Amino acid sequence: MEPQAQEFLKCLLQTPGPSGFEEPVQRLVREYAESFADDVRTDIHGNVICAINTDNATRLMFAGHCDQIGMLVSHVDDDGFVYAQTIGGWDPQQLIGQRLVIWTDSGEVPAVVSRKPIHLLTEKERTEVVKLTEMWLDIGANSKEDAQSVVEIGDPITLKLGMQSLRNGLINGPAMDNRTGTWVVIEALRRAKLVNPDCGLYAVSTVQEEIGLRGARTSAFGVDPHTAIAVDVTHATDCPTIDMKQLGDIQLGQGPVLFRGPNMNPGVVQRLRDISASHQIPSQLAALGRGASNDANALQLNRAGVATGLVSIANRYMHSAVETIALDDLDNAAELLAQFALAYTAEDDFTPC
Repeated sequence: MEPQAQEFLKCLLQTPGPSGFEEPVQRLVREYAESFADDVRTDIHGNVICAINTDNATRLMFAGHCDQIGMLVSHVDDDGFVYAQTIGGWDPQQLIGQRLVIWTDSGEVPAVVSRKPIHLLTEKERTEVVKLTEMWLDIGANSKEDAQSVVEIGDPITLKLGMQSLRNGLINGPAMDNRTGTWVVIEALRRAKLVNPDCGLYAVSTVQEEIGLRGARTSAFGVDPHTAIAVDVTHATDCPTIDMKQLGDIQLGQGPVLFRGPNMNPGVVQRLRDISASHQIPSQLAALGRGASNDANALQLNRAGVATGLVSIANRYMHSAVETIALDDLDNAAELLAQFALAYTAEDDFTPC
């Protein structure tokens, strides 16, 4: 991974962007991509579309969503404690005792998620799963007026952002889903530009995937690709309690995950597998017997249909403060997509026989 690409990844993981509030991370994407893309634009929905060879009638689209799960300020009580509703799919157990940041117009406001201490829980409460309605955010305010002087209803909230390195090339942080996908598609475009593919290539940092694949739907309509590949994270199964019999043997550091199933075009999947083999890029196979719960779903159903692939990054502990991935998997995913773009031409027809 080249130094500038590694710095871009680090910045992505430190920039807020819960669904509906992606502007900070999208500004970062734009600034970075403008140094090598032929065209960089933001559509009315907030998707950032980075492209090369836009005059080419054959269009290939890579999509990685930039939004993360978060929360939204919904109420401030008389004592200055803040209550919030969720953006995206949270496990409430993951929130207990976490440091958060409320992103306001005037800057960052630190907060902690709190609940009654274990010493004060009744026997019944100790056996129950905590509910979001039983937690609150403490910003240190001493009154409602004090809290409202810095926090406003509708302000977005994220876990405290950052990146921590682990052994053997692993990193963790709360925004791997799916800043890693954003990084992969932008880096794939940068690498492909160095050789100049024989197609129009569009790398899109999509918005609002976590609340219904919304940005992929609107951006794909605008780009109108013939072929598209979504990049997202998927569940690693190389840790305790995960059932490999249902989810497959998916390991960190063993390469990007190529999905097979009804949401994926067989020809696109086979081309990815062939490129993986011929360029000695490690990859893993996984199965998905339904429409994906990520951008691949929306891409396949765009307009009259799109030949769609799904390339995923193995991720431990998804939707938590310590999502964990392998840097090598990101590097290999970007190389796989770049080589796919370089091999893709107007002669390719992935229409099922």
